[in-house]
Amino acid sequence: MDRINIGLIGFGTVGTGLVKILQENGKLLEKRLGLPMVLKRIADLDISRDRGVKVNRALLTTKVSDVLDDPEISIVVELIGGLEPARTFVLQAIERGKHIVTANKALLAVHGTEIFKAADEAGVDIGFEGSVGGGIPIIRSLKEGLVANKIQVIFGILNGTSNYILTEMTQKGLNFSEVLKKAQELGYAEADPTFDVEGIDTAHKLCILLSLAYGIQVKLEDVYTEGITGITPMDIEYAKELGYTIKLLAIAKADGGPVEARVHPTLVPTDHLLSTVAGPFNAIFVKGDAVGSTLFYGAGAGMMPTGSAVVSDLVDVCRNIRLGAARRVPLLSYQREHLREAEIKSIQDISCTYYLRFTVVDKPGVLSRISGILGDLDISILSVIQKGHQSEKAVYIYMLTHEAREKNMRRALQVIDQLPVIVDKTVFIRIEDPSNL
Repeated sequence: MDRINIGLIGFGTVGTGLVKILQENGKLLEKRLGLPMVLKRIADLDISRDRGVKVNRALLTTKVSDVLDDPEISIVVELIGGLEPARTFVLQAIERGKHIVTANKALLAVHGTEIFKAADEAGVDIGFEGSVGGGIPIIRSLKEGLVANKIQVIFGILNGTSNYILTEMTQKGLNFSEVLKKAQELGYAEADPTFDVEGIDTAHKLCILLSLAYGIQVKLEDVYTEGITGITPMDIEYAKELGYTIKLLAIAKADGGPVEARVHPTLVPTDHLLSTVAGPFNAIFVKGDAVGSTLFYGAGAGMMPTGSAVVSDLVDVCRNIRLGAARRVPLLSYQREHLREAEIKSIQDISCTYYLRFTVVDKPGVLSRISGILGDLDISILSVIQKGHQSEKAVYIYMLTHEAREKNMRRALQVIDQLPVIVDKTVFIRIEDPSNL
């Protein structure tokens, strides 16, 4: 064996990063691997656009079959994104005995069970480091570096678009729509930003982390998901006054029962490192029973960071090929016979502390009525701030609670919001303090 041939499907942003890294660091990679990785074929619908890298035109094709049916290609890199035709291409490559490298988090979150099973049966590897956290090596860390640990908690800032928007709102006092427009102009947000700002992209990534951390097969619809479109500068400002920063977090917790798996805006103490993660950067806090608390930080997306993760998978697979091995490390960290269907705790059954903002008529007795309803449902108040007249008709009451059950909180707010003294729907945001777990 004097080389390992690679086929690329999808010559977009990340595909361009992959090509650039192979060109610029090819000699270095050869020294680390022991033989060259050769990009033999590149398939894309558009093979005429200038990507800013020089590629031999003979490598380019618009036919995916030129990659899939080439017996000399050992590894297929799928970088087209989305569910179809990516799913079909990946399964066809596996059927032909080719190893897979992908950065497609949506594909793995939705069709991962089918794809990983097919790979196991075919005896091929799947590398997917680029699917979560861009250039942050969180996948390999969970599969290998933290293998000695029972993973107790994961908190992840996993979407750069949402984190950029919240950072700008926090630092500049801008509203959501203003910052979203700016993010689109800078290329941080898509023309249709729904997956990012509604938390769906983060939920895709959380599904992958859950499988690796707990050996469970997770359905996307079982992960409670809430985005950042309802966050206002007002809540950001008063969270700050109370000592918190608002972040969109992916949260996983395991204590022996059903696993908590949720994505939503969260108040995090301002003095915690997660609160300092700004702009489009990502961070993942992982706590294991042996290692304790760890934090992984870096660029969560982009041509070169994600390209770096893809190349790391290529090198890993190539090392296995050189040794005539595959799946030395189980694809999802656990041996297939020990993977199980997920038991996910309902959002109604979680317990945490809460930030509440009530918009009320400015008259005596309002606070006591609200407090009474909360108390009837075992929700105790930690602190209260009442702000002066914001308008002629209403004032705001800000409240932090002690730990309470979500089911009780929702029942209480349902009753409170029906009171004639309540002017607008109550805002509630969950609070998490990683330092106390």
